[in-house]
Amino acid sequence: MFTMTNFAKRGRLSISWRACILLVGLCCPFPVVSSYATDSITEIQQNKTKKFRGNVLDEAGAPVTGATVQIQGKAGGVITDIDGNFTIEVGESDVLQITFIGLETQLVPVRGKASMKIVMKELRDELEEVTVVAFAKQKKESVIGSIQTVKPAELKTPSSNLTTSLAGRMAGVIAYQRSGEPGKDNANFFIRGVTTFGYKKDPLILLDNVEVSSDDLARVQPDDIASFSVLKDATSTALYGARGANGVILVTTKEGKEGKAQVSVRVENSFSAPTKMIDIADPISYMRLNNEAVLTRDPQGVIPYPESKIANTMAPNRNPYVYPTVDWMKEMFKDYTVNQRVNFNVRGGGSVATYYLAGTFSNDTGLLKNDGLNNFNSNISLKKYNILSTFNIHLTKTTEVKVRFQADFDDYRGPVDGGNILFDHAIHASPVDFPKYYLPDLQNQGVGHPLFGNMEGANHINPYAIMTSGYKDYSRTNISAQAEIEQNLDFITEGLTVQGHFSTVRRSYFDVSRSYTPYYYKIGFYDKESDNYVLQALNPDSGTEYLGYSEGPKDVYTQIYMQAKANYVRKFGLHDVGALLVYQRKEELLGNAGSVIKSLPKRNQGISGRMSYGYDSRYFVEFNFGYNGSERFAQNERYGFFPSIGGAWMLSNEAFWRPIEKVANKLKLKVTYGLVGNDAIGSDSDRFFYLSNMNMNSSGRGQVFGTNWGNYKDGISTVRYPNEFITWEVAKKLNIGFELGLFNSLDVQFDYFREDRSKILMDRSFIPTTMGLEASVRANVGEAASHGVDLSVNYNHWFNNKIWLQGYGNFTYATSEFKVADEPDYAAAGLPWRSRVGYSLSQQWGYIAERLFVDEADIANSPVQSFGTYLPGDIKYKDINKDGKISDADLVPIGYPTTPEITYGFGLSMGFKNWDISCFFQGSARSSFFIDSEQIAPFNNPPSTTGSYTRKTALFQAIADSYWSEEHRDIYAFWPRLSTESIKNNTQVSTWWMRDGSFMRLKSLELGYSFPQQMIKKIHLTKLRLYANGTNLLTFSKFKLWDPEMGGLGVGYPNQRVINLGIQVDF
Repeated sequence: MFTMTNFAKRGRLSISWRACILLVGLCCPFPVVSSYATDSITEIQQNKTKKFRGNVLDEAGAPVTGATVQIQGKAGGVITDIDGNFTIEVGESDVLQITFIGLETQLVPVRGKASMKIVMKELRDELEEVTVVAFAKQKKESVIGSIQTVKPAELKTPSSNLTTSLAGRMAGVIAYQRSGEPGKDNANFFIRGVTTFGYKKDPLILLDNVEVSSDDLARVQPDDIASFSVLKDATSTALYGARGANGVILVTTKEGKEGKAQVSVRVENSFSAPTKMIDIADPISYMRLNNEAVLTRDPQGVIPYPESKIANTMAPNRNPYVYPTVDWMKEMFKDYTVNQRVNFNVRGGGSVATYYLAGTFSNDTGLLKNDGLNNFNSNISLKKYNILSTFNIHLTKTTEVKVRFQADFDDYRGPVDGGNILFDHAIHASPVDFPKYYLPDLQNQGVGHPLFGNMEGANHINPYAIMTSGYKDYSRTNISAQAEIEQNLDFITEGLTVQGHFSTVRRSYFDVSRSYTPYYYKIGFYDKESDNYVLQALNPDSGTEYLGYSEGPKDVYTQIYMQAKANYVRKFGLHDVGALLVYQRKEELLGNAGSVIKSLPKRNQGISGRMSYGYDSRYFVEFNFGYNGSERFAQNERYGFFPSIGGAWMLSNEAFWRPIEKVANKLKLKVTYGLVGNDAIGSDSDRFFYLSNMNMNSSGRGQVFGTNWGNYKDGISTVRYPNEFITWEVAKKLNIGFELGLFNSLDVQFDYFREDRSKILMDRSFIPTTMGLEASVRANVGEAASHGVDLSVNYNHWFNNKIWLQGYGNFTYATSEFKVADEPDYAAAGLPWRSRVGYSLSQQWGYIAERLFVDEADIANSPVQSFGTYLPGDIKYKDINKDGKISDADLVPIGYPTTPEITYGFGLSMGFKNWDISCFFQGSARSSFFIDSEQIAPFNNPPSTTGSYTRKTALFQAIADSYWSEEHRDIYAFWPRLSTESIKNNTQVSTWWMRDGSFMRLKSLELGYSFPQQMIKKIHLTKLRLYANGTNLLTFSKFKLWDPEMGGLGVGYPNQRVINLGIQVDF
């Protein structure tokens, strides 16, 4: 309330002065008011209070319930109700401050207003304003290097394996998945393609600054990821020196945030099924074509299946144990399996300490059927447990300690040889020779074991018996602990910080197998009239009814990593300067290494640095270097220096750009060049190239002596000759690119890159035999080059507070070539096409198949093919050098490289009110793969990687539909003349078996619904979302036998199509 007393107190004037002013004002014909009086009156008006009503909404138009509304600078306040409404007493000059967890704080002046709607935007994470680079963070504006980032939300897929979500997500990353078996489903991935033909081709992976393997990356949960960056050029990777030549993947996990605890729970249940199963022909066709395969090669041959066998097998009332028709795929594998995953995390803290705690459990099961005959389940079950905790503690205002603990535990049970082998076995088993097992006959009633089917000798493959005869358990543990301390040294000079980091990683693995030897039987006698059979035991002395026990390898691994870092970032007017210096040292130790060399600790250390300068946010320049030492090399070659330099020009910050800044809001040009190394140029056995490696117990070099030659002593042989000049691979990288922003909603990033790789380690090919050397001689003589482009596009637009749209896409073209290879002088020999120089590093050489031979006259008039006996209907090859014969001289580069040269991905996401939907397509092009004809040749007994079984390959429907025969002399049929044995002429790598590896697939599709805030606030939730998504839903490809992404490995465990249902609850 206004009073003279208050006025006097506020006005700081005496009563006499106020009286004079009032008297003058009354006497004058016009108002005369002093400036001080005006100020006082205004102040009086400003301190009048009024009721202000507001409605707080989020960007989607939903009410924000529970937001705190205060007058800035004053205590107290009110809370918005369930509809986002509030009422508060304010003064005319007051400013309202509205806060809510996860949303940006809003400051709203109330001058002249009695009510208004207030829209709160989602809180932008710090990582959206900066880019995670090597050992630090940089403002996006000042980043010069080629760095691709992906939002963690885009990596969320129904799979529990993070690597399977990389394909098509990031420009410059080439990824493909060859198997869908749980625990063995890691994707292969490369940055900007394969750029070396040396030992290590995949990128360096760092999880919270600690080097990890692709297996470790596979276990990272997308919910726990704060940033995911891919470093592609020399400027961004030079600080990693000898380890960064193949690119770097940087993953950082989430940390705590100041505020009350925020809890998030995600529960998912998924259904997994093969993307494509191989179509197998029916058993009758199998028998008839098997007979044909015998007779077409030898008209006098004995057919395996007489017509009586075929007729009895076709009979409607046949005994299925005497005349079996086994579909091994259906007998052994389910149509789908069910998996579960649960993720929990909590985040919060105060001004002194913050925390992030997370835990994940997932259970991935296989497609194998469980047999009730056993008291154990041999189906694949992979249980994963992940624990992550991070604590940030501010010891003082300038000192922060960070402690991070991460643990991963895998518990596996599955078939002894794995699911992939079982799929392979199922393809290579006859469907008509015996059933999976017999029902007991009279003499075998009450036996304590299954009566598995087999043939004479009990050595034919019965995949069902193998699947059910045992299981393997393994346990894998991975524990990582980190401690960091960072000291702000602003009291010395502003912008200076130092940091120390220590981490250790401990890994262990062991497995145990339990299995029995199956008892095998065959039909010894069958009485058709009574429909009774008598079984004959095939291995009564070797079969067992108990589970045996065997231990597999035990692996123990320890890593210790130390890092010291000084970082300086400061702004002087228009000048931004930065400097970084890092020292790092790593030591690795293997337990159960198996050899003295492998058991020795592996160490490397190095110093890295960065100097950056920016002027007026327009011009940027940066210099980076890595100086690294490796134990692998001799003293003179032990250390390497890898520098890089780059510059950028932000044209959109120039004055001349302002007329078009509403159209093109951003344009940055950038170029980088530098050297990066690779010291991983050999296996773990190649520890010290400068030392010789001798085998002191070489059986091949032993001596027999004594009067009866009955005594033997192992000799000594050379495994490796010393070479003091072996050193690092060196990659020279050039990157030219631009970043373009249009209409504040469309972002485009384009890069052209080129790399020249030199000093690649190779075995020397031309060492005269007269030198008497017994081991290969190696040297850094190889050279390779690669180049290409990568492009990423992102579009974001809000049509209103209810509808939004996001589009994104990326494209990568990366090709490579041999520049120098230690090979014969093919040009001088008249065989220039045999040289690898100029061709891709993953180029395949083979024969050009013209067609199938028509008849004997065609064979007689064609060049002689030096691959054994061949007949009409077998493959005819092209004589490249016109010498009248087909030999190694006719091998030429065929098809595209086996690694895709083009990969791409594109998708759309949109939201309407509380609904959201997104889809993502991914694909690859310019790649070829080759069918392994020996593995799919019907009725054949191809080599096996496990066991010494006699195999008899099933008949693919594609072969039954299209093969050469005397009646149908189709010289372009899918399959050549049938055979029951491997025909060497037809198994050569050639264009006949070459297939286009291009494909596009609907990689993911998701539909979600978030419940309105006004509804879930009643039950004290901040978010409740239901969603359904899927991955690998549709595939578009010319190749139809199996999933084209599996390449030539289609007879193994198939890639999976996953349908997933989930719920996310935050509170």
